[in-house]
Amino acid sequence: MDRPLIEKLWTILEPALEADGIELVEIEFKLELGKWVLRLFVDSPSGVTLDDCVMVSRQISALLDVEDPIGQSYTLEVSSPGINRVLRKPADFERYAGSPVRIKTIAKIDGRRNFIGLLKGFRNSNIVVELDSGEVEISPQMIEKARLDLNPEMLFRNDLKRGTVQTGE
Repeated sequence: MDRPLIEKLWTILEPALEADGIELVEIEFKLELGKWVLRLFVDSPSGVTLDDCVMVSRQISALLDVEDPIGQSYTLEVSSPGINRVLRKPADFERYAGSPVRIKTIAKIDGRRNFIGLLKGFRNSNIVVELDSGEVEISPQMIEKARLDLNPEMLFRNDLKRGTVQTGE
């Protein structure tokens, strides 16, 4: 992955999407089956619909045509982050406190790089995860990748709490 390009894309795309109430969750730029793919994962407080993805795709296509930060041809894909969304920003770790997570670090902490547990939030500027063996604090700079680790049953229960599913009562 081309980190400088990804950082440039964040700088260009995030403000444009935020103006429309859309959160840019993640950017991927990968060579897949011999073709470059720019994949954007977006979200909003009420969730993301297919119409939202179409709107974002059109808006971002026009913006990228003007800014032209990518030197080769590519396909743009826009998607929701899914149930096991990436956690990247400090606000993500605060918002999803109480949720199961998977975190991979760039270097070992207490002899390991992979952590699966319950996200507790922040303490002393570190991310706190409750493991079976106790709590671990992880510096945000040490994180290679962090994701929610929800199963479909958890998602369904969460939707009921948000009131997005009618129970018929």
